[in-house]
Amino acid sequence: MLRISNFNLTLQDNPLIKNLSFTIDNGEVLTLMGPSGCGKSSLLNYLSGTLETGLVAEGEITLNQTRIDNLSTQERQVGILYQTPLLFPHMTNLENLLFAIDSKGQGLNKVQCKELAMSKLAELGLEVKANNLPTSLSGGQKARIALLRTLLSSPKYLLLDEPFSKLDPELRQSVRRFTLEQVKKANIPTLLVTHDEDDVAAMGSKLIQLNHLNHK
Repeated sequence: MLRISNFNLTLQDNPLIKNLSFTIDNGEVLTLMGPSGCGKSSLLNYLSGTLETGLVAEGEITLNQTRIDNLSTQERQVGILYQTPLLFPHMTNLENLLFAIDSKGQGLNKVQCKELAMSKLAELGLEVKANNLPTSLSGGQKARIALLRTLLSSPKYLLLDEPFSKLDPELRQSVRRFTLEQVKKANIPTLLVTHDEDDVAAMGSKLIQLNHLNHK
């Protein structure tokens, strides 16, 4: 469970977010909406430990009742997915998935790592493209592989920064469903930032609406 308590965000003495608190259960997606400039992406950066210089944040983050806002990004074990899949263009699709696997942490040898990565490609019906570069994939396939790569790193919680926004409407529906299935399967708390109201209904999630001065 991920909990944010009494979060305040200020830019040059101007408040962006005041006294925001919420809880996300394991396997649950919480959706955050609001106009540009209200602090949505900065909240994600705060949660991932990458808050930009000039922004001042106050509050507390706890993960499974352990405080983590004083930890580095790596120590937080957070998974992040952006608007663009950001697959490594010089790596094959299989290599992209292998890159995320912590073989030591998961107690896997090279053969087992490859079997795990291939099983994820098989879930997508993309075994035949294992040795191809990401340029061989459609937009929807890239989005799915990017999500699976993120989850293969065994994150403790997941942050989604408008990951469906660059997909066409039909793909958006199927990738949303796939994302929700994978979040429930991984059983980790997930925060989704979006401008699309349809994401809220599709993900079956609770909604927090931010404005320029405060949350409501």
